[in-house]
Amino acid sequence: MNGKQSSGMTVSDILSIGELAGRAGCLVETVRYYERAGIMPSPPRSEGGHRQYTLEHLKRLNFVRRCRDLGINLKRTRGLLGLVDEGGETCAQVKGIATDHLAEIRRKLSDLRKMERVMKDMVATCDEGKIPACPIIDALYRA
Repeated sequence: MNGKQSSGMTVSDILSIGELAGRAGCLVETVRYYERAGIMPSPPRSEGGHRQYTLEHLKRLNFVRRCRDLGINLKRTRGLLGLVDEGGETCAQVKGIATDHLAEIRRKLSDLRKMERVMKDMVATCDEGKIPACPIIDALYRA
């Protein structure tokens, strides 16, 4: 064998699903999930039926994982990838998606600050007494 596949890729350009997952820092099942969700394109298969991933698959998987690390949901990730796949993405479109996500992050942070204040107040009411009554449990039971 001369190191070339019929598609023009060299053998070293082809990754198994395990190699792809390992290089992206995720599990094989994660790759399969993204394929089922339509985020990752299905790769060609060898004559033996094995998936043959390329460096483009790795690049896309890294993009998806980075989106996930930033808390970008699959719908928004799909939207970003759709813009890229169509080749007509504009910075304004991408900025719109990022701006929406930033607003969501800020809402979540506000909610977390509120939850922190409530929990701080509840913890402050506890004197760690030995009696069965607990002000934290009582506060959680309140309507």
